[in-house]
Amino acid sequence: MLREIGISLFLAAVGFSAGEGFVDTIINKGGLVWIGYGFIITMVPMLIVATVARFIFKLNYFTIAGLVSGSLTNPPGLAYSNALADTESAAVAYATIYPLVMFLRVLCAQIMILMAI
Repeated sequence: MLREIGISLFLAAVGFSAGEGFVDTIINKGGLVWIGYGFIITMVPMLIVATVARFIFKLNYFTIAGLVSGSLTNPPGLAYSNALADTESAAVAYATIYPLVMFLRVLCAQIMILMAI
């Protein structure tokens, strides 16, 4: 319990100091455009993967939930799908895709750095 309170207080302090100009950035400095870009970058690949997994590969809901959670590196999504199902299909899909996604993130960052130089 004390560990959770400590991390909560730390994150609150960091959030208050980092969020000083948040509203000004969102409203006056084009922040809404960047939020829109982030939404598109996150949702479009996720919806495409889920649609292809369901209609082409005929995967079940829990496997798709694990696949999407792993591709977004989202452990709470995996926990939710594990709580709903009695099978391990979500965890297997998560464990299968997660290492690949982490490798591709590092690789993409390196490629972007090389392209910027």
